[in-house]
Amino acid sequence: MIDIQRETIVSISEAPRHVPGRPSVQTLWRWVLSGTRAGKLESCLIGGRRFTSVEAIQRFAEQSTAAADTPSARTSRQRERAIEQAERACEQAGI
Repeated sequence: MIDIQRETIVSISEAPRHVPGRPSVQTLWRWVLSGTRAGKLESCLIGGRRFTSVEAIQRFAEQSTAAADTPSARTSRQRERAIEQAERACEQAGI
């Protein structure tokens, strides 16, 4: 949760300046609205405008890094392929 009294508030359009690589504003909006597997970028609505904070961007980067460093579970399609490969290997081995 963004603490508007303690954190450095920036508009979504200003936020890319505070992210390495300067992603597009559309990317920041996607992080706010849809998120990634690491979660959503925290934001707040003030007077009809959406804001985030430099600190929220830092937290999001830390969560994204942790999610990327953690092995993810396989998708159902990946699981199906692995099962098919294992069944073929068993058939070839005569099992």
